[in-house]
Amino acid sequence: MFLSTNIIMDGYKKGIFPMAESAEDPYIFWVSPDKRGIIEIKNFKVPKSLKKFMKKTSYSVLVNNNFEKVISLCAKISKGRTDTWINGQIKENYCKLFSEGHALSIECYDKSTLIGGLYGVKLGSVFFGESMFSFKDNASKVALVYLAAYLKQGGFRLIDTQFLTKHLEQFGAIEVTKSVYMNILGDNLKNTKKFPLKLSKTVLDYFI
Repeated sequence: MFLSTNIIMDGYKKGIFPMAESAEDPYIFWVSPDKRGIIEIKNFKVPKSLKKFMKKTSYSVLVNNNFEKVISLCAKISKGRTDTWINGQIKENYCKLFSEGHALSIECYDKSTLIGGLYGVKLGSVFFGESMFSFKDNASKVALVYLAAYLKQGGFRLIDTQFLTKHLEQFGAIEVTKSVYMNILGDNLKNTKKFPLKLSKTVLDYFI
């Protein structure tokens, strides 16, 4: 199957998301997990060790500074990952979603070097997280905390993490059944929220 931005957005509304078998596979398939990972923004938490790290780190965070590079690095083959589900048409269409104002990236820098980040799609009061990467300790975690702060300020209510992992559990992620997820999704698609241009206070102050 071939994608378009409209097809992707309609998929999110139906509780499904696209993946590819590999970077070289030109086609995609739709995923609808029986168990879904979510983080309610009101329950987002920052691990103590990460708070300590963020108070002393020199990392900086930007929003939408280089979306295309973020998705390319998320798809990058690395020592611990021999393949990726992000193929050419996924990359192309999510870049189009970014240009249309539906997708966004949170980017973590060490000086001028992009060392971690994430990207996803906003719809209603939901952020649908797609992928993240990290080349230095805690870089993607810092990006996730900043994402949650921005979403909290903008009145968003939910981060869809697709699946539950131990990594995400420390931030307050839980697992729900497909039927529960669809009810939550329906409720959170009713009110469209606007992603804020900047934070009004220090990032950790959102999670005191």
